[in-house]
This record gives sequence, structure tokens and C-alpha cells, in this order.
Amino acid sequence: MAGTLFVVATPIGNLGDITYRAVQILNQVNLIACEDTRHTHKLLHHYGIKTTTISYHEHNEQQRTQELLELMRNGSDVALVSDAGTPTVSDPGFRIVQAAGESGIPVIPIPGPSAVITALAVAGLPTDEFLFVGFLPSKAAARQNKLKQLVSVQATLICYEAPHRLAATLKDAASILGDRRAVVARELTKLHEQIKRGQLTELAQHYGAEETPRGEIVVLIDRNPIEPAITSIQSSVSEVVARLETEGMDHRLALKRAARELGLSRAEAYRQMLSERKKD
Repeated sequence: MAGTLFVVATPIGNLGDITYRAVQILNQVNLIACEDTRHTHKLLHHYGIKTTTISYHEHNEQQRTQELLELMRNGSDVALVSDAGTPTVSDPGFRIVQAAGESGIPVIPIPGPSAVITALAVAGLPTDEFLFVGFLPSKAAARQNKLKQLVSVQATLICYEAPHRLAATLKDAASILGDRRAVVARELTKLHEQIKRGQLTELAQHYGAEETPRGEIVVLIDRNPIEPAITSIQSSVSEVVARLETEGMDHRLALKRAARELGLSRAEAYRQMLSERKKD
């Protein structure tokens, strides 16, 4: 009987943030595949977990995938962890998950911390729709081109960034996306956690003037601030919803799509629709 691949989320900083279930799984599996065994050993030692570990990172991912698949085909249970947070999110791991699924090996998520969701929860920016783009390109020209592709996206934009590129990225974002609201979340759940809010230009100036910040950084940028005329909005939300419903879309999804088309949050679109119906 084949084994199982467990995709186990681990703390992004504070070791107390691991789940009971994650500790149980890490104790029970036959092998833990780690992005960096030295880093993971600190977590395992803290919880008295003595399970054997093996490295699994971007430089040996292809070779290790085949080795781990063979072990699981022969009945071994394997836990996949990254250095911090949820594996495969801007970290190695999708290849073993893909290969295991295609081989009929069960893949079970053990949910827990994610820097993306943690930052979004405290940013104070819209959360109904967001787009995570991983790390922006390190080269200025490529980064600027990527930002140009994101100008019209009607969702909160989220990326990871290296400390030495933070000021340049914020400056490029302000220039290309416009001076939107933004948040820089640094060292989340750690001793020197910092969540700084402001306009992109303000944040670019702040981080450009001080010493290069340290630690893991998440940048969040507000959606494109489209402001349709109120008269246009009030005469169109219900019409757009009705059109989408006639095309077979259910009411909830139709309202969400209408909000996106009109550049509104879903809550604002709902309020507008109720206002329209009262007038009818």
C-alpha cells in the first residue's frame, strides 16, 4: 500500500504558531523533506521530534522527487516542509506534489501559517480579492514591466521582497501604479515585527532614507482606485447582475463579477444594488 505525502505548514517566525496536528504528523511520518535541514532541526528540537530528515530544495528538487516518490510507492509517509510557512508558496515543492498526485499517492494538506495571509489580515486593505505575485523580478527593467502588467488589476496586490530591493520596488510601484495606499509587513510574528502603512511615495521615501531593513518582507498595495461616477454606478449594478444571471451565473457570483466590472468592492456593489431596488 502506498504511503502519503503530507504538506505541512510551519511557523513563519514564532515557534508557538505551529498546530497540534502538524506536530503529530511530523512525529508520525517516516521522513521529513526540508528546504534546509539545519533550519528545520531547530523547530524539531524545540518540540522533541526525532523523525529523520532529508534535504529538498530548488537545487536537488528533480532528483529528490524521484527518490521520495519511490519511498512513498513502497509505503513510506513523507512530510514536506519549507523553512517557514506553507510549502510550495514561493518555495520548492510543487513538483513533488504534482508528481505524487499523478502517481495516485494521497496528498494531504496540514494547514497553518502563511506570510501572505498573515500580512493581508492586518494590512487594512481590501481582502475580497487579492493577487499574490511572489517575488517581483530583481532587475529594474523587468520589475517595471511586471508592474505595468498589474496596473489594471482590481485586487489588492501582494508580493515578497528582499530588503535591499525594497526602496527601489516601492519607488517603481509608485511611479507605475500611481500613489496608492500600501503596507510593508516585516518580520511577521518575530521579535522585531513591523507593519508600516502609508502611500507608496511615503513608504519609498522612508525606506530609501533609512538603513536597509532586515528580515522577511511582504509588500501589499491597494487596488487600482477607479472611481466611476455615482450616477453611472446606480443605474448599472442591477443591470449587470441581471445580465449575468440570464447567462446562467448564480446571484452571488454575478454580484461579484458586476463589482469587478464596475471597479467596486463587493460590499459597495451590494449597497448600490439595494439602493437601486428601493427606488424601483
